[in-house]
Amino acid sequence: MKSFSYTKSDSVVLAVNEIAGDNAAKFIAGGTNLIDLMKENVARPRRLIDITRLPLDKIEDTEDGGLRLGALVTNADTAYNEQVEKRYPLLSKAILAGASPQLRNMATTGGNLLQRTRCYYFYDTATPCNKREPGTGCPAINGYNRIHAILGTSEQCIATHPSDMCVALAALEAIVRVTGNNGERIIPFAEFHRLPGDTPQIDTNLQADEIITAVDLPTKGFAKNYTYLKLRDRTSYAFALVSVAAALEMDGDEIKEARLALGGVAHKPWRNTEAEAMLKGKSATRENFQTVAEAIVRDAKGFGHNTFKIELAKRAIVHALKQAAEMEQ
Repeated sequence: MKSFSYTKSDSVVLAVNEIAGDNAAKFIAGGTNLIDLMKENVARPRRLIDITRLPLDKIEDTEDGGLRLGALVTNADTAYNEQVEKRYPLLSKAILAGASPQLRNMATTGGNLLQRTRCYYFYDTATPCNKREPGTGCPAINGYNRIHAILGTSEQCIATHPSDMCVALAALEAIVRVTGNNGERIIPFAEFHRLPGDTPQIDTNLQADEIITAVDLPTKGFAKNYTYLKLRDRTSYAFALVSVAAALEMDGDEIKEARLALGGVAHKPWRNTEAEAMLKGKSATRENFQTVAEAIVRDAKGFGHNTFKIELAKRAIVHALKQAAEMEQ
């Protein structure tokens, strides 16, 4: 780990000014991802700006009937919040499927969104990596790639996004609130994370001088018919090989609306809204679920060790939709 300086910030405005004036600085709150990256010499900030004193640690109702998660609310506090459990149980289940209790007690809403993508080679500084050093290559493509992406990949990167929480937020169509030198703005969750394209080193559309202040959950929480399915090598503290957040609005056996987000398969939580729309007005049958699953993975590409994920994803989608449709409240 390289040496670094450490400061604390007491206001959002001050934090923004500090980060804007130093391109080698990083914000730190729970530090559950950043500290690991620093230990492995993947991240080398010259200065850490501690933002844990900022007034962003509340869960509050929004004027339109939704719920606002402050950027510094811990994952544990979100998962066990009474309103989240009641109105957005999909989010609670996804958070509890990720990490360990100790990490959930430290990890924050904003930090969860900013986790770096997952790849053996990204964490190994002895190997080239376009995400660490653009233009050096992606050894995962022809290397050991069992955990890697099958959707939205590029010749530059096939890493996957590691978050469970973000998969649920994608399905719920949350909104990310940020503040920077140009003021406040909102980013629809679908536009927050980026696919690798030719710039795999850029994970999100957050600007260098911006800080996440909150995540807003919409009024509709799909609290009746939902599921979060996570398939992994071991039940305890493991990243998803494939995960599915499924949320349905049902009228008897008819599907009025369907939301599906996948984790473990792409550089960002993966949605295919055209495939989701295929379920509107349809009955909740395995045949219809299978049709949608086929549509979602139609353009999937395996790279050898991870090709099994294509079939696994299809089966996971069907199973998750079946579980969501059959829920009884």
